[in-house]
Amino acid sequence: VQLQASGGGLVEAGGSLRLSCSASGSTFSEYSMGWYRQAPGSQRELVAAIRAGSGSETVYGDSAKGRFTISRDNTENMVYLQLSSLKPEDTAVYYCNHGGAMWNGAYYPSNLWGQGTQVTVSS
Repeated sequence: VQLQASGGGLVEAGGSLRLSCSASGSTFSEYSMGWYRQAPGSQRELVAAIRAGSGSETVYGDSAKGRFTISRDNTENMVYLQLSSLKPEDTAVYYCNHGGAMWNGAYYPSNLWGQGTQVTVSS
């Protein structure tokens, strides 16, 4: 499985970005997907995750609730993360994760990670 994240960049506080992650080499619709982020000196944290199939179930980290939206397009093998109302503390490298487990309202990542895309939010 190969994952390619894109869409990061420099944006002013209050702005928006849409991150994309393409997946190849798997039956994409059968796998739950997640987005994580890691800021310098911090641990990687869950931003959002979406269940396999129709994506009827989503999970959001506390920092993302109400501002970010995860979605998927199984016809294009893509997972998206819409970032809105961005804050300087959202500055991080954002990674997509393929095939983690969703259970009891939580997402447990697999060992399959994309290369990351940098999001920088200026104040």
